[in-house]
Amino acid sequence: MSAYKIVEIIGTSPTSWEDAAKYAIEVARQSIRHMRVAEVREFDLKLKDNGEVEFYRVKVDVSFKYERG
Repeated sequence: MSAYKIVEIIGTSPTSWEDAAKYAIEVARQSIRHMRVAEVREFDLKLKDNGEVEFYRVKVDVSFKYERG
């Protein structure tokens, strides 16, 4: 039997949604152990005043296993 926690992480990148998701996971793994699944569930863009893309943003749900003891 196992129990898992899900947390939302938001990653950004000036180049792509893929890089934003990778960055979110890279940062999360520095403090979250036993990550099991990451689900990218929302994509959006921050735009400059002239309509150009300033950065890509993703919301990622990450699950990790609770440790006993």
